[in-house]
Amino acid sequence: MIIRIVAGGPETELPILKKDPDAGEQWIGVDRGAFFLLERGIVPDKAFGDFDSITEEEWNRIAAAVPDHVQFPAEKDETDLEIALNHAIKQKPEMIFIYGVTGGRLDHFFGAVTLLLKKELTCSVVIVDRQNELSVYSPGEAVLAQKKQWPYVSFFALNQEVEGLTLSGFKYPLHDYTVQLGSSRCVSNEIIEKKGVFSFRSGILMVIRSRDGRRSL
Repeated sequence: MIIRIVAGGPETELPILKKDPDAGEQWIGVDRGAFFLLERGIVPDKAFGDFDSITEEEWNRIAAAVPDHVQFPAEKDETDLEIALNHAIKQKPEMIFIYGVTGGRLDHFFGAVTLLLKKELTCSVVIVDRQNELSVYSPGEAVLAQKKQWPYVSFFALNQEVEGLTLSGFKYPLHDYTVQLGSSRCVSNEIIEKKGVFSFRSGILMVIRSRDGRRSL
């Protein structure tokens, strides 16, 4: 099962969202993200939020279309997105995609990135917008398929350092390299084979796949 969470960030940053009825997907709307989904003809399976960013008319539409909605007070210990992510984790999905968390307030964006470090996570979580895919990896080996819509691949250390980064199938290969926090050496690489393989032995690695703004999805 795949769970797709749509939050209420700037609508201009959302990629094209389409529901595949045969894919076994679940859609979750977070605050205004639930309205964004309805505008695209997608009825979320569940909606969370304090819904303080929408009009009364928009709220009435969400409440009527999504029977499984939960409204929280604006003042609480967790963000609306974290509440939705915690719910998604309990469903034990194969992957979680998060949309609508980029392009607006930096505190909201950074808060979304830190949620990818939750110790409860047992599956891959990817933040997606019109120009980027962002994910976080623990030590081990991973494979990235070559995708024309995401030609650039960048690697960043999320802790003090990532040890032993090795890249194969990339334009700029690496072997047993230590990525230091604050280093930009591993920015804008490219996969030149059908797949790119990377591995490392310690640390927390953030991987961003990007495209230029002039490219279309």
